Formats: sequence, C-alpha cells, structure tokens
Amino acid sequence: MVVFELVTGLLFVGGLLAFAANRVGLPYPALLALVGALLALVPGAPTLTLQPDLALALFVAPTLLDAAYDASPRDLRRNLAPVASLAFGMVLVTVLAVAFAARLIVPELDWAPAVTLGAIVAPPDASAASAVLRRLRPPHRLLVILEGESLFNDATSLLIYRVAVGVAMTGTFSGWSLVPTMLLTCGGGVAAGYILARAQVWLTGKIDDVAIHVLLQFAGTFATWMIAERLGVSAIITMVTYAMTLARRVSGRMNARHQLASYTVWEVAVVVLNVVAFVMIGLQLRGIVARIGVGEWVLYAKCALAVVLVTIVVRSAWVVTHTAYDRWRLRRTGRLDTMESPPTFRNAVVASWCGMRGIVTLAAALALPAGDRGFPHRDLIVACAFAVVLTTLVAQGLTVGPLLRWLRLRDEGTVEHEVRIARQETARAALRFLREDGGESIAAKILEAEYRVRLEAAEMDGPPPAVDESERTVRKLQRAAVLVERDALTRLRAEHRIGDDAFHVVEHELALLELTADTRLSPAAGEIRPTVARDDGSADA
Repeated sequence: MVVFELVTGLLFVGGLLAFAANRVGLPYPALLALVGALLALVPGAPTLTLQPDLALALFVAPTLLDAAYDASPRDLRRNLAPVASLAFGMVLVTVLAVAFAARLIVPELDWAPAVTLGAIVAPPDASAASAVLRRLRPPHRLLVILEGESLFNDATSLLIYRVAVGVAMTGTFSGWSLVPTMLLTCGGGVAAGYILARAQVWLTGKIDDVAIHVLLQFAGTFATWMIAERLGVSAIITMVTYAMTLARRVSGRMNARHQLASYTVWEVAVVVLNVVAFVMIGLQLRGIVARIGVGEWVLYAKCALAVVLVTIVVRSAWVVTHTAYDRWRLRRTGRLDTMESPPTFRNAVVASWCGMRGIVTLAAALALPAGDRGFPHRDLIVACAFAVVLTTLVAQGLTVGPLLRWLRLRDEGTVEHEVRIARQETARAALRFLREDGGESIAAKILEAEYRVRLEAAEMDGPPPAVDESERTVRKLQRAAVLVERDALTRLRAEHRIGDDAFHVVEHELALLELTADTRLSPAAGEIRPTVARDDGSADA
C-alpha cells in the first residue's frame, strides 16, 4: 500500500511537472529525473525491483509504438545515411568507448558487464529533444534525423545488451552463431510485426465501441512484444514494424472518435510510463545509496563522470565528423549547392547536443537481474546509467533551446507547405464528390460553399474555417465528404507528395470536422457512404 500511495502521489506531481515543463518549453523528463534523484535521498523510501522481461515490455513497448507510429518512411528514406550512421555506427562506437572507459576506472569490471553498461547508455531518447525542438521550429530535416535515430538505435543497443547480459550471466559466448542469430531475429521480427499488425487491423476494424477499441490497442501492443519474445525474434524490430504497418493501414481510415480518443490516451500513457520509470529508478537508487560503502563513493563518482563525458564527447565527435564527410562527398559530386536542405555544421552542433537519454536507458537498467544471483556490478551500472540520464536531460535539455536560438536555425517550412497541399487536395476531392453525388440539393450547395471557403483559405495559407451546420441532410453529406477527403489524403501520402507530419496534421483536422456532423447516423439511417479505395487495391463501401 505504501508503494501504491507513493506512485499515486508522484503521478500527481509528475503531471504538475509536465504542465510546468510545457509552460516554460522544457522536456518534462528533465524535471522527472530531478524528482527521481531526490527520491533516492528520501529516508524510509521502499526499494523495488522489477522482473527483467517486465521492465522492458512495460516501458519500451508502448514508447516505441508511439514513436514509430508517427514516423515517416518517405522522410526516413531521404535521410537514410545520417539516420543509419547515428542508429548503428554511433551506437557501436559509444558502447565500446563507454566499456573501455568504465574498465579503465574499475579494472575488476569484466568486459561483458562493461559492454552492458555501454549498451544501456548508448541510445539517446530523441522524444525528449523533439519535445523542445518542435516548439522552437528547427529545420524539418533535423527533426526527421533525430526521431529516425530513436527508432533504430534502440534495436542496435538492446541487441548488444541482450548478448552482453547473456555472456555475463552464463560466461559463454559463441561468436560464430552471432551473425546468423542477428539475421534471424531481425528478419523474423519484421515478419512477425507485419503479420501481427494485419491481425490487429482486422480485429479492431470490427469494434465500434471506443473504450474497447482503445483497450485492444494496448493489449495488442503488449501482446506483440510478448509474442516476439516467445518466438525468439527481436521484440524491438517487431514493435517498430508493427507500429509502422498499423500507421499505413489504419491512419486516414479510423473513425474520428476512435482516432481522437486513441491519440489522447496514448499521450497520457507515455507520460505515466515516464513518471513510473523515474519513480522506479529513484527507489532502486535508494537501495544502492544505502549499500555503497564510504570508500566506494569516490569510485562510483569517477566511473559515473567518465561514462557521462564519454557519451557526450563521442556523440559530438561522431556527428561533426559525419557531417564533414557528407559535405565533402556532396561537394565532390556538385550536389551540395543544389540540395534543398544540405547538411550544415550548425545542424550538426544541435544534433550532437540532442543526445539526451531517457526511458529506454532506464528500462534497460531496471531490467538487469537483481538478488542473490544478480548481475555483476549491477549497482554501479544502474548508478552510472541514471547519472547519464540525469546529466543529459538536465544539462542538455535546459540548453538546447538557447543553443538553437543562438545558432538562428529556422524551419524551412516543408511541413507547412505539404499541409497546404493536403488541405487543397482534400477540399477539391470533397467538392468533386458533392457535385457528383450531392446533385442540386440545398444541402449540397451549403456544403459546396463551405468547402470553397476552405479551399480558398488553404490557397491563401490561412486556417480552415469551422463548419457547424445542423440540418440532417447537410450532416449526411458532410460525413460522406470527409470520407472522400480521407481517401484523398491517404493517396497523397501513398504517392509521397506529403510526409507523415503533414498527414497527421490534416488527419486531425478531418477528425474534428467529422465530429461536427451527426455521428449518430448509421448506414441503416440512410447515411451516404462512398466507396473508399485502399492502398492494396481493395475498396470499402
């Protein structure tokens, strides 16, 4: 009961901190990290541990799905080289550099635990950075790279983490089987994620109740992770594939009430999971603080400081070096001056400073086996991991905004341009539908006039006017027109004329527009339902 009361109180405090962080433009995990550090010093606070598999499933699965669902495959393909460089190359270098530095400070630390520590602190949490950057409107390419990095660096680091933990606990390592195992787990993860996503789409497509629909989304997320674990494939790759497949199959077709409720609930869930993760790490640190002897404090502090410095320096050096290489390569081919958004050193400085660690690092640290047969040097690894999270979230999280303003980086307007295209094309699609199916009725004329205003506003780069009609026939046509607009919006994304950022902006606008119609209308009541094409060539009536 004490733990429940503590977590409930801290959830309330976490909500207030998140509100305060949003008001001042800070990533709320930075304030949560400070609360976690203070919690470690509270006398009498209980010490809690989680089962290793539960920690990763509970914290990583929903966070990954939330990030991967919004990812834009088109933008990722366009920035594949820098994303791959950060997600794979930089992670490997960070793991090795941290392991070497930790062993230099603590010689009795074996290589397997040292590599485990490196894998825990290697993946940055780009969501913390983007929470700040999106308010400051940096170049869109910078956001795409950082968010794309956060999708795949987790897979790289956690794969290394699993191997290193296994070696540390069993003392055996088979290098010959590592590559085939990686190929099998990654390829199997892609296949499993796609199949499970299609099954989820089929199941939820038959559910009309909003609460049950959202509940099945949560159950499907955790079930996907657990099934991947049971099959022995990469749960990270499975979850990323699952989320991106769902986004392509569901986005643009989901009922407005389902969509708005789902997005709101997932946003709350991610905040709650962040609060719980920092509470759990704070409670574990309380036990670590009690167990550290007087003579060990200096050793722990030296190791934590070394790990923090290595993670920051390696990222900065890697990003700047890769940017210099990219500029040299593009200059040789003559493409540097013709690119719409070429790599710049100002972007590189911001990207190198956006290496904040967050919930994935905490989850991996919490997942280390504890108890009598616990992980070797677990207390030291957990303390170093939290030091990296606390330092990067607070120091970098509080300064990335001023750094961006000092470098005078501005958004080039890519997303706004694509949003304007999407608004224009969806309004034109609705007008065509009303002329063809609405006939000469008064209701059709009313809606035509409103959509002409929406089209003119989109062409003038203005906000779309609200629609608020009460006539029953108008509402029927309006809902049918929204379905046509959704179909047009989905085609724009499938044709790569717009990215997922613009897609989600207009998708939300269409959901709000649909709610202005009478959502109680059903096909039995005479609702007009045009045929809507799907990406695979099939159609829904």
